[in-house]
Amino acid sequence: MKNLVFILCLFFGLQTQAQDVHFTVYNFSVESQDVSTIFKLFDDYFSKHKPANVNVGLYENHFNDSSNNFTHSVVFSGSLDALGGMYAGGDNDTWSLFITRVNQHMKDGFSSAMGTRLAIYGNANEPHPFQRYYLLDVDNMSKWVESYENAIGKHNPAGRLNMMGRITVGHGPDGVNAWVINGFKDFKAAMAGANALRTDSENEASSKAWAEHRENGGDVKLVRSGLRILLKSW
Repeated sequence: MKNLVFILCLFFGLQTQAQDVHFTVYNFSVESQDVSTIFKLFDDYFSKHKPANVNVGLYENHFNDSSNNFTHSVVFSGSLDALGGMYAGGDNDTWSLFITRVNQHMKDGFSSAMGTRLAIYGNANEPHPFQRYYLLDVDNMSKWVESYENAIGKHNPAGRLNMMGRITVGHGPDGVNAWVINGFKDFKAAMAGANALRTDSENEASSKAWAEHRENGGDVKLVRSGLRILLKSW
């Protein structure tokens, strides 16, 4: 994938499962001198042409390993009908011009995927732009999801937005099929992590619940982790 031009004609066969939120994500790299230009292109376009009932987020991939070193992501999320409507909208001159300009200032494409969000904990109405992400290889998805919800649902601290879900299309040879994102309000909180937001007794209870999750959730492998920063959402 050399650029984002494939978005013009790509239509994902979104699965008709009873999930509230679906997403598609495109990861790409931009040279440092073109970062501000890319941001302005996205801001100018989506401030005026945001797809109906779809959230659009532009992220900087801030901390990452050498096999995950793209610079930016754009994420589209919404209901099945909303995302399906966005991709069924077809080509138009304004969109074509936007993609052409983005391609001119983009170094390279990296990867793309789609999936669903299965759970969210915390106050999603408040901004949590500093997001630690974890990409997982889960052996038994239904077993892991049930165990995860039992462990996190009662122990997510105030000040953290926790989300998890699965990847349905876009799997690589590393076996990633699930993801977890912990969002924080500032960089300090993201560096300190969830334990800094809890009392000692809350951390003790959370550690116990997490140990039970690791025992009951089946085989899970952490493939990679990183930190992304939300630059703007529309």
